[in-house]
Amino acid sequence: MWLLLTAFAAMIVTALWYVNAPADKYKLGFLSLIFWGATIMWLVDHVIAYVDEGGAFFEVNAEATGLALSVLVLGLFVWLVRLLLSDPKRLLRSVLKQ
Repeated sequence: MWLLLTAFAAMIVTALWYVNAPADKYKLGFLSLIFWGATIMWLVDHVIAYVDEGGAFFEVNAEATGLALSVLVLGLFVWLVRLLLSDPKRLLRSVLKQ
C-alpha cells in the first residue's frame, strides 16, 4: 500500500510542479524528488521480496496504510523545512528583522 500511495503522491506533486514550471517558487520539484525516490526504493524492495518470497505483490492492510501516511507526512515535513529555509516570500526575514 505504501508503494501505491507514494507513487500517487509523486504523480500529483510532479503534475503540480510541471504546471508551475519553470518558476519553482515553492520547491515542488524537491518534494517531487522525495516522493519519486521513495517510490523507486519501494518498487525495488517489492520486486526483490516478490522474487525471493513470492506471495502478494501489494500489501493492503491497516499497518501498510499507516506506514504510507506516515511516510507522506515525513516527506511533507522535510519539504516544509526546506521551504521555510528558502523563504520564497521573504516573510521570515521581515519578521526576524523586527
